Amino acid sequence: MTSTFSIDQQALNIMQVTALRDRLNKALQGKHDVIEHVLTCLLARGHILLEDLPGLGKTTLARALSVAVGGRFARLQCTPDLLPNDITGFNLFNQKLCEFEFVRGPVFSDVLLADEINRATPRAQSALLEAMAERQVTVDNEQHRLSPEFFVIATQNPIEHHGTYPLPEAQLDRFAMKLSIGYPSPDDEVQMLEEAVANLETEDEDSSPLLRSGDLRRMQSEVAKMQLAPPLQRYLVQLASVTRTESDFQHGLSPRALLMWQRLAQARAFLDGRTFVTPDDIQGVAIPLFGVHLASSQHDAGDRFDQVLSRVKVPTELARSMGKSFRGVVR
Repeated sequence: MTSTFSIDQQALNIMQVTALRDRLNKALQGKHDVIEHVLTCLLARGHILLEDLPGLGKTTLARALSVAVGGRFARLQCTPDLLPNDITGFNLFNQKLCEFEFVRGPVFSDVLLADEINRATPRAQSALLEAMAERQVTVDNEQHRLSPEFFVIATQNPIEHHGTYPLPEAQLDRFAMKLSIGYPSPDDEVQMLEEAVANLETEDEDSSPLLRSGDLRRMQSEVAKMQLAPPLQRYLVQLASVTRTESDFQHGLSPRALLMWQRLAQARAFLDGRTFVTPDDIQGVAIPLFGVHLASSQHDAGDRFDQVLSRVKVPTELARSMGKSFRGVVR
């Protein structure tokens, strides 16, 4: 069973996705795989943890994304003295009106960059839990709704651990992917230097939104409604079961992570202009998902996924009907 979009709607989706790709690939040159994962996570309504060194373009990427989708951007610099109310907001007494007014925190944005999240104390980190999971915050027993497109890009430095607080499992489980941008290639760095001294005429163009109000939410809804064939859903459950039963894994994927894995696979198919999900979609998003839920590094995540993949066969009826072979099929 597949989702059915009108031809006009599908053409619009492809056009908008292409425009988003082009804008982000221009902002972060030579990192096409990273851009694909970011867009996949955005459309799946997940959140991203970027583990990388400073100065590699994390802020540039987050800001370019917020502009492209027509959203509000906020940056939160996490420090040990950060308080929960600095994130969610607080009630301030207005002496003129003799009543309390709610002052919104940075979570009231569409794209939030939480820089060096592991430098915030566990108490401050916990302020993001409700926001990331339910897209709302509770302040003084009153609930405040966030943007339905609320998207968190959190960063942490992989080599500097002095004065940091490791993210607890409950916090990590709210992220869909862990990514690493890495250094650009020499050619991309040369182009970056050339553009830095050039009089770029595209600055105003790059500061204009590519999506209209409601477009992103519509695409996210279409992704969520995309159907998976029952054999694919059983395949997902079997893959997750390996992580829960093999002794090499300290803990397995949670049901929340499994739901997110399905949503990421749906988003990957959507980005490819398809209305159906394939085993390649499931496998293509697995390593960044494992990176945040099961592994300590991207290399470890790849090894973990290969270990899981070797235990489970791809549904053979799907492989035959699509006329192709997928990783994991035993020949």
